[in-house]
Amino acid sequence: MSIPAYFAHPSAVIDEGCTIGEGTKIWHFSHIMPGCTLGEHCNIGQNVVISPGVRLGKNVKVQNNVSIYTGVQCEDDVFLGPSMVFTNVINPRSAINRKNEYASTLVKTGASIGANATIVCGHNIGRFAFIGAGAVVTRDVPDYALVMGNPARQTGWMSEYGHKLKFNEEGIAVCPESNERYSLQQGKVQKLTSPAV
Repeated sequence: MSIPAYFAHPSAVIDEGCTIGEGTKIWHFSHIMPGCTLGEHCNIGQNVVISPGVRLGKNVKVQNNVSIYTGVQCEDDVFLGPSMVFTNVINPRSAINRKNEYASTLVKTGASIGANATIVCGHNIGRFAFIGAGAVVTRDVPDYALVMGNPARQTGWMSEYGHKLKFNEEGIAVCPESNERYSLQQGKVQKLTSPAV
């Protein structure tokens, strides 16, 4: 019998037919369902449910009490805060089966979603976007955007290191931790290749 290349706490339920990458850790009372894919070096906290068809990239951090429903995909280096929520149906009713109406949600590389936030299905979260704790996301979130509130509204821009960016008159900002430079042009942020000196 081969030893799995991932760690799972004895209380975790790992169904047959899922794919789990090397170095991934799955903690107490979590349920990994058939047909989902977890990349390498993910960390799945306590009491997490990952539904069929979900795909997580590499190094995804899922904190306690998160349910990731069918229709959700997370790219590499995504952070899902404690008790945040995904949905996958716009108009659920207990008596009506809407499994054929699941809407997709894509969380792009490096994005962070804060504790107790809700992501309404059918919307994409941009690269390195930052969703504040308790926010309710009801529309697409641009790359590097900081959004907060209910419904979530954009309040600024974030660096890849998770610092709020302050742009000068030329539309240039510098991350205080990495010294990487960012440009804001026509309502879009992109990281510049050369760091600040």
